[in-house]
Amino acid sequence: MSPTIEVDVQTYRSIEFAARMGNTTAGEVVARLVRTASVPSSAPAVTSKEAETGRKVGVYVDYEGHRTRGNYDRDTKRIDITSGPLAGQSFKTPTGAARAVVAHYKPDVNPNRNGWSFWVLDDGSGEFLQSIRYST
Repeated sequence: MSPTIEVDVQTYRSIEFAARMGNTTAGEVVARLVRTASVPSSAPAVTSKEAETGRKVGVYVDYEGHRTRGNYDRDTKRIDITSGPLAGQSFKTPTGAARAVVAHYKPDVNPNRNGWSFWVLDDGSGEFLQSIRYST
């Protein structure tokens, strides 16, 4: 028998929605939340000059027990990976960067992910990148 956690209906619906959006399972969504809450925060990857202009936004993802940081460029929509084994690589889209992270850490699974709901803003808000997708 697997351990269970009781949540209210609205929370369960939110977890299920996040799982569908991230092409993953409810359990993986909860595991990501727990990992995110238990990993000490560090300074965002964006430099102060870039943050002032608002052009680049620090992002991260916790996947398979590894935190990968990057910078999302609002103008080009690119993600430049700044930490971990993929550091120095640049991807044309958040989805391309998400696929690379999944393929690196778990090559035996389908790497297709929605990058907008994969990357988390590195500002302490816990919001996914999609929350600023259409902002100026």
